[in-house]
Amino acid sequence: MDSSELYHVKQQFFLGAYKSLVDLSLPDPSSPNYIPTLVYQARAHIALNDPGAVASLIPADSDNVALRAVSALSLYVSASDATKQEAALEELRDLAVEIEGADVVGTERDKLAVRAIAGTAFARAGEVEEALETLGAETEDLEAVAIIVQIYISINRPDRAKREFERAKRWAEDDLLLQLIESSIGLVAAKDGYSNANSFYTEQLGNPSLSSPHILTARGVTRILRNEIPEAMSDLKESLELQKSDAETLAAYVVAAGIESKKGEVEELWTRLTTEHPTHPLAVDVAQKADLFDAFCAKFVVPPLAVAAAA
Repeated sequence: MDSSELYHVKQQFFLGAYKSLVDLSLPDPSSPNYIPTLVYQARAHIALNDPGAVASLIPADSDNVALRAVSALSLYVSASDATKQEAALEELRDLAVEIEGADVVGTERDKLAVRAIAGTAFARAGEVEEALETLGAETEDLEAVAIIVQIYISINRPDRAKREFERAKRWAEDDLLLQLIESSIGLVAAKDGYSNANSFYTEQLGNPSLSSPHILTARGVTRILRNEIPEAMSDLKESLELQKSDAETLAAYVVAAGIESKKGEVEELWTRLTTEHPTHPLAVDVAQKADLFDAFCAKFVVPPLAVAAAA
């Protein structure tokens, strides 16, 4: 069972309180919490789009498999070209094989961290089958299940995501992460008018020990789906004040402002999104549709005006 300190670290990571997490003081290096906390802090830096901070956080000469895995993930995220990205992925593949052996520098927890980190990297690279295989088809690591669920949601397979959740319920305790998984599936399945997800996010936002703009964004998105647009905009605006450059929050705010018919604000926000995050799915989708519209317009031949016959 995790100590209360490590439980708090995991809670902050899973709920997206990354800024609070990176500011935490590390335990003593002799503590069993030291490496898990270090790994979560490094992953929080990556989630904050600051992978360069990992190099100063993780000892370069570490043999621990979890620390080597998170270093490789940071290299993948910060890679400037495909060759460097592939090199980082190959290192993670080697680590996934290494943890199957007998001579491993790390605990069972560290081995699970390697799978979660490698699976995350493979999913980001679009290697879905490799990610799922690395995470394990019958895994009983709840973090791995959470990543598997997100992968299935991303490829529009909510049926498989729900199957993973139902399987996890048979062996997992009523864990915070289990509730988060259920909320994620609820957003896709539109179950109960999104009430379960809305209640979960509201409950977490009421936690005085947690400050997470990501949960604010999640509730804002939920409120858009519930057609509670002014409330959604309030959540998303507050989240943007805490994380001005977050692509998901900005995209959600664009959608909410568009529904609310705030034309001037939408145009300004849309310019920000397409300038700062040109590869965001919303920006890419709209650009593709605009190109398609222009292509159809170019092919359209305007028929001649009808001329009335002479009397």
